[in-house]
Amino acid sequence: MISSEIQSKIKKIKIHTKRVMHSALGGDYLSAFKGSGLEFHQIREYCMGDDVRAIDWNSSAKMNKIMIKQFVEERDRTIILAIDISGSTNYSSQQELRAETIANVAGTLAFIASENKDKVGALFFSDDVDRWIAPSKGNVHFGRIIEALFTTKPTAKKTSIANALKFLIQLKKRNAVVFMLSDWIDQPTDYQRLLSVVSCEYDFIGIRILDRCENVLPAVGLLDIEDSETGQQCTIDNRSVQSDCNRVLHTRLHEQKRMFEKHRIDVLDLTVAQPFINPLIQFFHQRIRRQI
Repeated sequence: MISSEIQSKIKKIKIHTKRVMHSALGGDYLSAFKGSGLEFHQIREYCMGDDVRAIDWNSSAKMNKIMIKQFVEERDRTIILAIDISGSTNYSSQQELRAETIANVAGTLAFIASENKDKVGALFFSDDVDRWIAPSKGNVHFGRIIEALFTTKPTAKKTSIANALKFLIQLKKRNAVVFMLSDWIDQPTDYQRLLSVVSCEYDFIGIRILDRCENVLPAVGLLDIEDSETGQQCTIDNRSVQSDCNRVLHTRLHEQKRMFEKHRIDVLDLTVAQPFINPLIQFFHQRIRRQI
């Protein structure tokens, strides 16, 4: 039985995503992620301005007028959302948790893909694959994914991006786009080799959901902190924005950036509890420009 709170969240995201389709995002998605090719649609009479290379001379001879072949884009596209539900996604310095931001972004992507008749699948992971919803189409399937975004619980608190990547590699889905939504807090040495493989198998996109405090931790003095995945506690001295702690945070983000660039992976950085539609549109525009 779904609680009233979760039902409210599901209703909210459905209303939000329907509004999104009235923005430029729906069209930008189609342009940024083209289908696998062209399929024959119909033969029709030639009109001024049509490409003469599309003329069907056999049909023209039979009909005694110039006829052309018309093609449409074949959109046999599969979208896979790889969603991090580990313990660190329950951290936030804002009222909205990182997990909620991830769910909202994933729900928006699922809705846009579903509205454009693409198959959508969802992989939920923590230190292992906690749930897999195979790609499919239709409103019922979309509703299933939205419900899973707010009801799927991890079997453990830790994160293993490596295990999620292994699962994706074994799937061998043809012509698929993978969005991995995570804070990417894991040991890069554990998954870099797999990331190289999966980036060749799929059109792989990393969506990094960051909290403001992961860029600069406020200079507030001594802080008692706890690792949300291991439960380990310690006290840090953060009396200055130039503290060792902030240097560690900057180094981690910089090393991740270099890793993504090395494997030629597109990355979109989003901030917890901040509007994400415009950044998504800008990201799609960048992909469109590269295709021109």
